[in-house]
Amino acid sequence: MATVELSFSALPVHVRTARLIVTAVARRSGVAEALLDEVRLAVGEACSRAVEAHRRRCPDEPVRLELSGTDRRFEVVVSDAVSADDAASGLPDATPLPEPSDGGKSGADGRDVLASDTAREQLERIWGGDTAELGLAVIAGLADDVDISATPKGVQIRMSWPVESEPSPT
Repeated sequence: MATVELSFSALPVHVRTARLIVTAVARRSGVAEALLDEVRLAVGEACSRAVEAHRRRCPDEPVRLELSGTDRRFEVVVSDAVSADDAASGLPDATPLPEPSDGGKSGADGRDVLASDTAREQLERIWGGDTAELGLAVIAGLADDVDISATPKGVQIRMSWPVESEPSPT
C-alpha cells in the first residue's frame, strides 16, 4: 500500500472526518473488521489530543496523518506541530506522568508505550499530566503497537494493527 497523507485544520469537527477516512483505508488495507472500531477510536483519541495542542499553541498549523501498510501491518502516524519551545512557553507546570508499569505495552523497540523522556516532558507541557496519561492509556489499550516520540517539529504518535488479508485493489 502506498502512503496516504492527510492534513486538517485544528478543529474538533475534523476529527470525525479523520476517523472515517482512516477506517476506510484500514478496511481496504486488510485490517480485520473486528479491529476497525479500535483503529477508529485510537486514531480519534490521538487526533483529538493533537487538535487540543494546536488550539492552545499553533491554531493555524494543520494536524497531519500518515497511513501506510508495511510488513503485514497497517500503520497510522498522527503528528502535531507543537514544538518543545512552543510547549514550554506559557503553560503552567503539569502533573508528571506516572512511571511505566511492568504490565504496560511496549513499542517495537522495547520502549515504554507512554513515551520517551523527551516526548513525555513535551506531552506533560502540552496536555497536562492527568489528561496526557488518560489519552495515552486509551491509545495504548486500543492499538496493537504504539510508539510516542518528540520530534523537532512536535509530538508524533505511531500506531499499528495487523493486516489479515491482502489489500483491496483500488
